[in-house]
Amino acid sequence: MTSFIIFILLTILSYIGVLLIRRWAAKRQLLDHPNDRSMHIAPMPRGGGLAIVLIVLGSAIFTANETNILRSSVYIVCGIFIAFLGWRDDVHSLSPRFRFLIQGLVAVASIMSMGYFKAVKIPMFGELNLGVVGIVITFLWIIGLTNAFNFMDGIDGMAGGVAVSAGLGWMWLSSAGGNWGGTFVFWVALAISAGSLGFLFHNWSPAKIFMGDVASTFLGYSFAVLPLLSADKGGDALTLGTLLMWTFIMDTGVTFLYRLFKREKVFSAHRSHLYQRLVMGGYKHASITSLYILLTLFAGYLSYEWARGHQFAAPLIFLGLPLIWILLSRHASRLKNVD
Repeated sequence: MTSFIIFILLTILSYIGVLLIRRWAAKRQLLDHPNDRSMHIAPMPRGGGLAIVLIVLGSAIFTANETNILRSSVYIVCGIFIAFLGWRDDVHSLSPRFRFLIQGLVAVASIMSMGYFKAVKIPMFGELNLGVVGIVITFLWIIGLTNAFNFMDGIDGMAGGVAVSAGLGWMWLSSAGGNWGGTFVFWVALAISAGSLGFLFHNWSPAKIFMGDVASTFLGYSFAVLPLLSADKGGDALTLGTLLMWTFIMDTGVTFLYRLFKREKVFSAHRSHLYQRLVMGGYKHASITSLYILLTLFAGYLSYEWARGHQFAAPLIFLGLPLIWILLSRHASRLKNVD
């Protein structure tokens, strides 16, 4: 009951915070102008996700003593750096090289304090020890998910909606016992979910304000290190973190590899993501966002059951989720008006 009340209060606080930022951004002309990647046609206020960042960091500071103080402190400091970098990019565009440099330093600091993935547990196949390679994988995981979340913030409600559902998934795992979370992870996940829900009231289609890099990169970083902040660095930590972000990872990863195969400039603006193809095929923003939210919640349920040792979840994870993505991709390819 206490956590439910706090969830509601943080949601209301986020809603009010985003409302104030909306008015401020409109006055200061802090606008997101359409480009080759955009799914909107008119300039839109951005930076509303700053409210999410403040709520999550405030909650993290308040509950930092609930776990290893070094890990929680580094998360807070690194989160501030990532959010500030995103805010500067929202206000004055920064070069990709500079952004990757800071993100790389943040990843190194996170690994030094939180550890790295020593193994990965593959459903239906068992655990694979990573050894020293785990350091490289963890480094790429942090940078990759930080940017993947940013890339997927492209239509109304998408980033906020998935953040709400993935946050609920981490709350679910953290409160279930075992080595999949802890008190600090639970409260950070709760703040992410509540803060994103408050933001979503302003960002649901038709959106009145965009999240901005300040929050999309911060949320990506947060979801990347939540498995590291959990008590267990075993194989299930990386797998659970991947499952709760599987829609964003699949959409970004498959799109990146496809464009690389076609020898396109992979970091240039484009409309090749699955969600973008669905929009161009005639689906509404709200419908696509709802689909991604439901798929994230479904993966959260499978994560919970698999973590508890229920064997029926393994084939659904290893075979079912990829099959869903293949069917969605084939459907998008058959839609009219899709290049």
